[in-house]
Amino acid sequence: MSRLYPILFILAAAFSYAQVNLVVTTDKNDRDFRDDDPIVVNILLEVAGKDMIQQTPLRMFDTSRFEVVASGSEQNTLIDSKTGFRVNRTLYQYVLKPKKSGKLKIGSASVIVNDKLYHTEPFDIFVSETEKKVIADKTFSDIYLNVEFEGNEVYKNQPTVAVLRAYSRNLNSFRKVRNISFPDQDNLTVRQISSARSEIEPAGNISSQVLAVFLVYPSESGRLDIKPVTANLSSEKSKILSNKSKIKVKSLPASAPAGFKDAVGNFEVLLSHPGEKAEVDKPVKVSLKVRGEGNFDNMTFPRIKESVDYRFYTPKVITNTKASRAGVTGEVTADYLIIPQKAGPIKVLTDPFSYFNPQTGKYVDLGSREVLLEALTHNEILAARTPLEKVNDYTNTVLETVDSPVLKTTNLRVEERKTLNWNTVWINLGLMLTIVLGFLLFRKMRRAAAASENNRRKDLGTIAETESEIRARQLTDIGVYEPYLRQLNEDGQYDRFFQTIEEMDAALRKDYGAASNEEFKTMLEKTRGRQLAENYRSMRQRIQIEKYAPVHTHEYISELLDEAVNLYSQIKK
Repeated sequence: MSRLYPILFILAAAFSYAQVNLVVTTDKNDRDFRDDDPIVVNILLEVAGKDMIQQTPLRMFDTSRFEVVASGSEQNTLIDSKTGFRVNRTLYQYVLKPKKSGKLKIGSASVIVNDKLYHTEPFDIFVSETEKKVIADKTFSDIYLNVEFEGNEVYKNQPTVAVLRAYSRNLNSFRKVRNISFPDQDNLTVRQISSARSEIEPAGNISSQVLAVFLVYPSESGRLDIKPVTANLSSEKSKILSNKSKIKVKSLPASAPAGFKDAVGNFEVLLSHPGEKAEVDKPVKVSLKVRGEGNFDNMTFPRIKESVDYRFYTPKVITNTKASRAGVTGEVTADYLIIPQKAGPIKVLTDPFSYFNPQTGKYVDLGSREVLLEALTHNEILAARTPLEKVNDYTNTVLETVDSPVLKTTNLRVEERKTLNWNTVWINLGLMLTIVLGFLLFRKMRRAAAASENNRRKDLGTIAETESEIRARQLTDIGVYEPYLRQLNEDGQYDRFFQTIEEMDAALRKDYGAASNEEFKTMLEKTRGRQLAENYRSMRQRIQIEKYAPVHTHEYISELLDEAVNLYSQIKK
């Protein structure tokens, strides 16, 4: 310990004008060690002044990652008899042995003097594993593996290419290597670029062959030790190991933007929607896309911010990336279903996003992306339709709801056209007029037959009772639809399922003379109460949300069908 006194007194002299000095250093101020080297840490505490009072003992740094081999302390006090000035110097020394290799931290030491806290700044040391001599095995002496890194110095989360190459004097040995596995490490993310083997390259009396190529993303700065790559020889019982390798990982600059979340590369963020009219309480698709080149495998992607103006569910994420020696390129798309909660303009925002560009060595702040939705109520959307759209919609409703023997097996739809096609218009009008006249004639014949039957009865009853009986015979039978809907759910035909449930709803509304969902809800509220009307509105909204959901489940569809059948049965009572 005596050899440290000159160093410590030089440090003390450098801080002679300060009243409290606290210094933590390693022996010879080293930062690189091997796992079998002792790490000597010196702490010097100097309190100078006759009025300086040390109120707490020296609090040491955390030594849980080390084994304390030895420790000691020595104290010297110097007092000036004339002025009473006092200098109290205490030297602490610890001999530590690291419990594991890698980047370790020497923490902060602190002390309180005259109600003021003094502390040191923590610093990192790097502990590497000692190279162990491997005794040659005669079985595997004819082949060995070697990992070569094309870039030994990269930034954190920047990829580097690792090439696994085999060397052998026997060409037959190359085909025996199989089940190549890169080791799992907490501070590395590995993605295999290629498993195609190259041509065997002869060089004198030894040949080589590239077996695999990997992309390695280090997630920790410092000097990283890479564990050996393993492989089997002919059988799973015979294994060979490659060499241990090291890479130097540079820390990212400290001036990171607020929205930085470990993205390293070159990216762009896009937020878009199809441009459809948004309706209150109806889902609309909004896509958030991140594309470019970088660490797609271990970065945090931006998300859409929550807001009181809208709500959304967990998005459907589609990943389309490709790994090459240049890095991972491609795009990741998150499809959201946004449900507006109010009418008017709604601004959909994303979290701020930034990334570090290793080519320029600078951060790039992309900020937030936004898209504006114009949400309309159901009545506003109906009012905004053109006359042609209204005719087409009414025609579609009639074709889908009228029980015609000719049209029952065909679900006709009138295609939306951006330009007027007068032939289509006249055909639609003629077809609609024919169906309406046929429907009126059919109703007239039914009423005439019912009136003739009532005249033959002795007990005619009241007019109200007669109308109630006729309406009961014409009401839609929910039991006819239910088994068909359950069969569609079992077969996974969800498009046909939602189309059929819409037909059932339209038929029920037709029984009560309601042209739209809003009109039917208003009628239910007036005649059956607000609770039943609210249950109907909630059920319609859940059906619409599930209809446009990216993924359907058999269990949820069954639950939704049970609730719908129960509700429609209550309405029919």
